[in-house]
Amino acid sequence: MFSILRPYIFSLDPEAAHDLAIKSLKINFLPKGIFKVENEQFLETQLLNKKIPNPIGLAAGFDKSAEVYNSLFKLGYGFVEVGTITPKRQLGNTKPRVFRLEKDQALINRLGFNNHGSEIVSKRIAENLPTGFLGINVGPNKDTINKEEDYYLCLSRLSSLAGYLTINISSPNTEGLRDFHDQKELEKLLTGLNKIKKDKNIYKPLVIKLSPDINEDNISNIIELIFKFKIEGIIVSNTTDKNRDNLFDIQKNEKGGLSGQPLKNLSTSLIKKFYKDTKGKIQIIGVGGVDSGKSAFEKISAGANVVQLYTGMVYKGPGIVKDIKKELISILFKEKLKNISEAVGINA
Repeated sequence: MFSILRPYIFSLDPEAAHDLAIKSLKINFLPKGIFKVENEQFLETQLLNKKIPNPIGLAAGFDKSAEVYNSLFKLGYGFVEVGTITPKRQLGNTKPRVFRLEKDQALINRLGFNNHGSEIVSKRIAENLPTGFLGINVGPNKDTINKEEDYYLCLSRLSSLAGYLTINISSPNTEGLRDFHDQKELEKLLTGLNKIKKDKNIYKPLVIKLSPDINEDNISNIIELIFKFKIEGIIVSNTTDKNRDNLFDIQKNEKGGLSGQPLKNLSTSLIKKFYKDTKGKIQIIGVGGVDSGKSAFEKISAGANVVQLYTGMVYKGPGIVKDIKKELISILFKEKLKNISEAVGINA
């Protein structure tokens, strides 16, 4: 059905198409069984000490204000991440701010953390508890002077409702956010987060979402701090504000974060680097250019425990998860692997 509707959907402004998708998912009429596949038990795995049905997750950025996560679970995702949620409601940057690069199977966005804010979102999730493993991605408001305090507030307010909490320090669309990749800034942030966890008896896992544009020199410092503060996982990676030279689409120089196929090899290389340097002791969520079983397997075999997608669903529709699961299972049979977890890092 998506292939029939796609020309109409792509005739709409990207944000209008996104709003239409959210409204459609709110109707929540599709039965979960449509998106199941044969032999799916081979894809069962663990994420942050939680058993999940498959390693395909939806990245933050689609369900920004936690409105349709339970409908998304029905599409077959093994886990879903909502957000980025900020303490206060935020409209984001001026429009237009999302651009399709159809020739490159990519998106550029400079949305700027538009969301309904932590109070509304926490109430919404409390009234509609997740039916699957839910991650909540958090970040600071644009006009906040002390960004650390915004992370602390979101941790306190949202952690009880999350399977895990993602600390987003990597969006290129919030000024100064990527400064947290600096060792001193990151250490200060993680010290404060761990203090909040201890003081308020918060036991939910924390995950750090990293930029694909980080300096090689920063990687060892980040790994050192991840181990020091017992951070349970990392997301590799967010969108890039580089990597434009080989793109074909006329909109390639729009300001913002680039996602989709042009990010694929960059993020996979970074996954491999983090997997080798951490000796596989930190859980890695791999993101960037996942739109098939092959591309998912590339990231998992490079060292990702699970993967996430978003741009792939924009181009291939809601049936993408089912297609990825089918292809992954056939790859496992071909590689003579009994479970997807056996594939983690085999090509690192």
